[in-house]
Amino acid sequence: MSSTPQCVAERVHPKPNLPWKTKLLLKAMSWIVQPSLRPNMTVNRRLLNFLDLKAPQSPNPHPRSDGIASSDTIVDPSRNLWFRLFNPIHPTTGGNEVVGMPVIVFYHGGGFILGHANSMAMDIMARRLARELHAIVLSVDYRLAPEHRFPCQYEDGFDALRFIDEMDSRNLPASADLGRCFLAGESAGGNLAHHVAVRAGEYDFKRVNLLGLIAIQPFFGGEKRVESEMEFCQGPVLSLELTDWFWKAFLPEGSDRDHPAANVFGPNKVDISGLRFPPTLLFIGGCDPLRDWEIRYYEGLKKSEKQVYLVDYPNAVHGFAGFTDTPESSLFLSEVKDFMQKQMAKLTR
Repeated sequence: MSSTPQCVAERVHPKPNLPWKTKLLLKAMSWIVQPSLRPNMTVNRRLLNFLDLKAPQSPNPHPRSDGIASSDTIVDPSRNLWFRLFNPIHPTTGGNEVVGMPVIVFYHGGGFILGHANSMAMDIMARRLARELHAIVLSVDYRLAPEHRFPCQYEDGFDALRFIDEMDSRNLPASADLGRCFLAGESAGGNLAHHVAVRAGEYDFKRVNLLGLIAIQPFFGGEKRVESEMEFCQGPVLSLELTDWFWKAFLPEGSDRDHPAANVFGPNKVDISGLRFPPTLLFIGGCDPLRDWEIRYYEGLKKSEKQVYLVDYPNAVHGFAGFTDTPESSLFLSEVKDFMQKQMAKLTR
């Protein structure tokens, strides 16, 4: 990867809240990922796929397992677009489904470059959301850059949502209530979820009723360097060099980071003030290089007169939601559950 501007010295506070085992794991991952991202904006996909451990679907979970059934559905075989459905099977109901469960359409992170819906880490994350939130989770596997640049990921994200809306109800669990649907995404998936929500605001769905957007440290950026990028330019998960590489590999050739895909409320922004846009729950971390861009996103939604709720964990690094050995990861689930319940309660008023 190419060099980036020199980092500034970090302040004494805040300090990342990570156990030493997690730090070692992240260091090992960086030794694998960084050499796979070439200076000519190509990736060693063979190496990345070899090291990307996959989780098989489990349509019939063992009674002593986490009780989550999972199955894969093809949306469009021509572009290998599919999703993995996670369905909680509750022992208290004799192993049957619970009727009327909310649906979460989830987009994984990875800078638009890494990961799949069946990657071990992504599977664990979606499975945890389904179990703890008592929801049907549909984790979308979208095309990756640089082989497929903008707008492929946004097209895949929206087309998957439209496919879900038009699915034969017999192909969905009887427990799935599309009238209580949420979009969710982490990092690049949070960026994707935002852009899907924008497109959804101009589309008339048959059954899908979007009640909220859950944006988990969404991946936004811009040409002008912000303080958090410089302060945490060598973060344990994301570095400034890595984010720059991701943007260059994802955005159209010749574009800069002020492209509206990256800098959604920047100089080339798309006005969403007149669009239907779901209430948004936004998570940010105090030790995340993307923090200041996420705050600008919060301010942009406010200025566009959209409902947005900010949750700030001062000692959280990028990707904290997936680190189950940190307190913020558990707090995160409580916040999401409360947000979903409040949005669903509005339907009964």
